[in-house]
Amino acid sequence: MIRIEGLTKSYGATQALRGVSFEVPRGQVVGFLGPNGAGKSTTMKILAAFVTPTSGTARVNGIDVSVDSVASRRLIGYLPENNPLYEEMMVRDFLDFVAEVRGIPRDRRAERIRNAVDRCGLRAVLGKDIHQLSKGYRQRVGLAQAIVHDPDLLILDEPTTGLDPNQIVEIR
Repeated sequence: MIRIEGLTKSYGATQALRGVSFEVPRGQVVGFLGPNGAGKSTTMKILAAFVTPTSGTARVNGIDVSVDSVASRRLIGYLPENNPLYEEMMVRDFLDFVAEVRGIPRDRRAERIRNAVDRCGLRAVLGKDIHQLSKGYRQRVGLAQAIVHDPDLLILDEPTTGLDPNQIVEIR
């Protein structure tokens, strides 16, 4: 599902990645561990086609993310560490917007949103503005937007950072 070969990324004189290579077969759940500054988030951003590598390749299901980022993004659900949300929107409206952007046909949208809402435990906050939600519920909204299109690959970057122990259990 994932094949990374010789991946490097430099930001000016700073080298964030140097020759990273690994494979992850379809169906695997993998944790990406390492110290702060090791390049974990950079690698995930490259896989999600948000950042381009300096050299090397990153493929998702055989698609080079640098060559065809649109096709690779269709396969991926991504929850970045900072969880960017449109806080002035209601949860329901935000998920509908994401589903539309993800190309889910109108006649399937309600079903896909309902599935994501149920899986993420959001039913009680559907009618609330995102800015009114606790950090735990905001993380759930971020996870729901990442899975609403039923992706082949789900990338979660630090999904439980800043959550209390009960919220961590709920997110997991």
